[in-house]
Amino acid sequence: MNFTILRFDTLGSTNTEAMNQARSGADEGLCVLARQQSAGRGRHGRTWISASDSGLYFSIVLRPQIQTKYLPLITLMTGVAVHDALGELGIEADIKWVNDVLVGEKKISGILAETIETSKGIAVIVGIGVNLTSANLLHEIADVAASIKDQTGLTLTPDQFAETLTKFFSYFYDILSGENGSREIIGEWKRRSSYFSGKWVRVVLEKETFTGMTDGLESNGALRIKRDNGNITVVQAGDVEKLRSE
Repeated sequence: MNFTILRFDTLGSTNTEAMNQARSGADEGLCVLARQQSAGRGRHGRTWISASDSGLYFSIVLRPQIQTKYLPLITLMTGVAVHDALGELGIEADIKWVNDVLVGEKKISGILAETIETSKGIAVIVGIGVNLTSANLLHEIADVAASIKDQTGLTLTPDQFAETLTKFFSYFYDILSGENGSREIIGEWKRRSSYFSGKWVRVVLEKETFTGMTDGLESNGALRIKRDNGNITVVQAGDVEKLRSE
């Protein structure tokens, strides 16, 4: 994939800017990078804290040529790319379904993939936030969040980490786009995530909360949960939290 990076000092949201670029005809591989966001967001409209130069605030325009049912795998594929980019720095990370990358159960990265219609067809905007320093972390979330600097002592610029990340992103996106891509990405995710199977979790859905044990993924990346009664519930979207009593 060829990447073209648009750099901004401040944006409301890199995902919003990337959406606008996609609607204006931007090609796949256009990236939006901001030093600061005033309205960064995560899943379900949550705020992503975006202090200046303390995180990577980055969105990529994709025009995937895969079946629509496999689009959710883009989030998992991105998690794998972030995981391996962190590994280049010596950071041992985990991937929590569906969109968080953790270090020692602390969140170091979040991913937000959003699908839109454009004149060129469907586009997927993949937003990636990575904590570069602890300056990005409010006091009330500091005990549940991690940063590259506190893990390695390294002070990286957003551009430096983006260069590493795009290398892995391109590699795994090519895999997803190829023959048997969905199966291969699920295999890559399985090898990197302790949440794939055998982890006791609490699942929070819009109208239900329940507990169970993770039991692998469906072909589209949905999470299988084995409940106490042995029944399997397939979770397409929701929040998954590790149970402390595991």
